[in-house]
Amino acid sequence: MQEHPEGKCPVEVTLDIIGGKWKPLIIYHLLDGTKRFGQLQRRLPGVTRRMLTQHLRELEAAGIIHREVYKEVPPKVEYSLTEIGRTLTPVLDTMVEWGTRYLEKTEKPVRTAPVRDKLFA
Repeated sequence: MQEHPEGKCPVEVTLDIIGGKWKPLIIYHLLDGTKRFGQLQRRLPGVTRRMLTQHLRELEAAGIIHREVYKEVPPKVEYSLTEIGRTLTPVLDTMVEWGTRYLEKTEKPVRTAPVRDKLFA
């Protein structure tokens, strides 16, 4: 296993940045384009405004998402993935594929989530 020069495990670094229940889902929903706060909140039933705000701020601080504030009344704020955020696409695609396969093998009902690009062979 490869370690970061400071001795930190790369998996730990990844989980520090995108770990938790909501961050991967936020990133997943931004893969198909820019979203406003309300759009993200509707796509994440169960997330509180406070938790969504906190995770968006953390992802922005980590350089994963970009927050664009438009000077209009009422204020308009949009979120999108940064270039480094887009590099998470294969990670999220793999998670979708793995989760779908797992649910199929355990015969649990599959929650509808779009599988991007390819299906299983």
